[in-house]
Amino acid sequence: MVKRICSVITGSGSFIPDRVVSNQDFLNNTFHEPDGRPFEKANDEIISKFEEITGIEERRYASDDMLASDMGAVAASRALESAGTDPETLDYIIVAHNFGDVRADNPRVDMVPSLASKVKYHLGIRNPDCVAYDLPFGCPGWLQGVIQGNYYIRSGDAKKVLVIGTETLSRVCDPHDRDSMIYADGAGATLLEAKESSEPCGILSHAARTDTASQAFYLSMERSYSKNGDDTLYLKMEGRKLYQYAITHVPDLVKKSIEKAELDLHDIRKVLIHQANEKLDEAILQRLFKLYDAGTPPDDLMPMTIGKLGNTSVATVPTLYDLIIRKQMNGHQIESGDVIVFAAVGAGMNINSVVYKAE
Repeated sequence: MVKRICSVITGSGSFIPDRVVSNQDFLNNTFHEPDGRPFEKANDEIISKFEEITGIEERRYASDDMLASDMGAVAASRALESAGTDPETLDYIIVAHNFGDVRADNPRVDMVPSLASKVKYHLGIRNPDCVAYDLPFGCPGWLQGVIQGNYYIRSGDAKKVLVIGTETLSRVCDPHDRDSMIYADGAGATLLEAKESSEPCGILSHAARTDTASQAFYLSMERSYSKNGDDTLYLKMEGRKLYQYAITHVPDLVKKSIEKAELDLHDIRKVLIHQANEKLDEAILQRLFKLYDAGTPPDDLMPMTIGKLGNTSVATVPTLYDLIIRKQMNGHQIESGDVIVFAAVGAGMNINSVVYKAE
């Protein structure tokens, strides 16, 4: 049989900060409406409703001395170690993020040099043929990096591509905005390698889309809701519009990626989806099953980390994958031959989905 080049994940790593921030830590915040008026509801009521909707009980924040590039380098090092790969043999390093190295004492974007260049420096790689670049693509950034890495490998241009997602969202959220409780920090990394195979393996298919006609600014950077704020810009989200956009379009795109792989829903062992809202993800999965007229999703199909880790943007999905591979997600595992769907939605608005067959 004719062999073809496949892109397989041979290593993974993640960095989860030690600092735990519980919902109770927000009791003393002063939350405002978008027009600057203080919320009439008490904070304990706001927090209780927030937890009920999002499923978030706590999240992790990076220590003040850690930057996004530092976390990315740690996750990358762990991925390379798990794969037993010499960093000097990498062809590409792709680092997905959206805000660069935001310092704890200065919430300004710092992307010079690129985070990928900083990661390459931290890894001590001297090989000039290892090309390092950044990828800002909203929360689906890491998965878009995987899609790009797959193209490099399938074309024969590369044999090893390191894809990293890293973010310090805690440093770009408005403390006077209830949505600030969603965001967290972390990093995840995966190593893609070329493999010759006569059978389909690794990345089987992908699908992606960008909608901007009326959706481009569902997430944007704006001033604080507090009237006493300065000109600092913070991450803002039109939650209801984003929710409706996601449940309308994500299931269709996931179905498209499954069909491109010439598979059916019953072939999928796990759905690893970006997590910003537990009820949103559950609604997306239910709609996906409705598209297939497949009844109720099984309980073990979609593992969740949002309750303890919050929304870490580009780091969410690779961190989730790494935790499963390292058997740190009770009741969840990925075996050889299992077919997985990776999916994400975020700023842009961007959506992507990858169907992957584990080695």
